[in-house]
Amino acid sequence: MKKFDNFVSNLAVLQKSPGQDLNNEFIVSGIIDKFSIQFELGWKVLKELLLYEGISSGKTGAPREIIREAYQCFDFMEEKPWLLMLKERNNTAHIYNGDAAKLLIQQIITDFIPEFENLKSGIEKKYKNVLDKLP
Repeated sequence: MKKFDNFVSNLAVLQKSPGQDLNNEFIVSGIIDKFSIQFELGWKVLKELLLYEGISSGKTGAPREIIREAYQCFDFMEEKPWLLMLKERNNTAHIYNGDAAKLLIQQIITDFIPEFENLKSGIEKKYKNVLDKLP
């Protein structure tokens, strides 16, 4: 699945965040941008998997609905962290304060990257035989 391949590739870059100079404004904004992209890729992968499972709500375009439905369908994801990621992703456009950006970076590193990793491993485990056949 191309979307999952993109999810995995972007995650590999995002996972380098902890080793970066988190006092560098350019790096901080890059990590936040990568997080936003990672979140987008994540919910879109979930949407595709819901459609594969024959769940019609996968046809909606709303991330919140996709996350809620995916939580009901997949035992490898948690709803609460994904809804928090949605909220934080939506708030990234309004981060003008360096301290707020640093707080978000810490949340990305400690909470959100592990959630992305859990999703990756859950999908690989459940769909290992069909991932390369999905669009």
